[in-house]
Amino acid sequence: MSRKNFSQMLAFINVVREGSFTRAAAVLGVSPSALSHAVRGLETQVGVQLLTRTTRSISTTEAGERLFLNVSTRLEEIDAELEALDELRDSPVGTVRITTAEHAANSILWPKLSSVLSKYPEIIVEITVDYTMRDIVSQGYDAGVRMGNQVAKDMIAVRIGPDLRIAVVGSPEYFANRNSPATPHDLAHHNCINLRLATHGGLLPWDFEKDGQEIKLRVSGQWVFNNSSSIVRAALAGYGLAFVPEDMVREHIAEGQLVRVLDDWCDLYPGYHLYYPNRKEFSRALSVVVDALRHQES
Repeated sequence: MSRKNFSQMLAFINVVREGSFTRAAAVLGVSPSALSHAVRGLETQVGVQLLTRTTRSISTTEAGERLFLNVSTRLEEIDAELEALDELRDSPVGTVRITTAEHAANSILWPKLSSVLSKYPEIIVEITVDYTMRDIVSQGYDAGVRMGNQVAKDMIAVRIGPDLRIAVVGSPEYFANRNSPATPHDLAHHNCINLRLATHGGLLPWDFEKDGQEIKLRVSGQWVFNNSSSIVRAALAGYGLAFVPEDMVREHIAEGQLVRVLDDWCDLYPGYHLYYPNRKEFSRALSVVVDALRHQES
């Protein structure tokens, strides 16, 4: 069907639906005379009269009624498909790549995003777990997740979690023949399980603070891992002391599987923040992720 014939058909359908050239013209945004001309052109094209016109009303002929019943539903289907395409165009689509530490991935990203992505089937979230302070721009990431005090100043940062506390824990079996440390300096006499950072290959220092006194220690021990889950597992097995986020071991402490020490030396850390470049182009997919992760103060 040519564009002209389609326009004539659309004019006819709307005139029948509205029962008036004037009302149909208002719907289509054209003049009544232009609409009348279009319908007459269609009648000339098909070779039969489609409408019976009087000074007060219009009605369909038998041919007009048949054409209306058969064509109007098809036009409705076309309109529905066009609306669906509009929704697809406006819906969030694409891949959002995020680099993050393991703890943030498990405690924040997964629980918050898993409940949201089911509503957006066209969004793909790719999460890379590591402890490297990556340059997210040069390495093709859309965003990164780090503690608030680790985010570069030229990035937009959005808080996605509450402040964190670190816990120093060991198993009852580990303490069976050892005294609990009273101060951070006592850790020199303990087997401490270290976390290897990918950045420069260094070990994560253990930070403590009490009454304004800050202590940063390099501890030593027989076991070194590059993820916190393995550190907790080693601590549960009695291989040493772990320095991990409190929520990772809270249940183990409550069940008596781990014993907490140096609690009064463990201060709050700034919570996790999602950070991304200050770009003019901000995909709707990333916007959905940011809104889903944004921390709401309770």
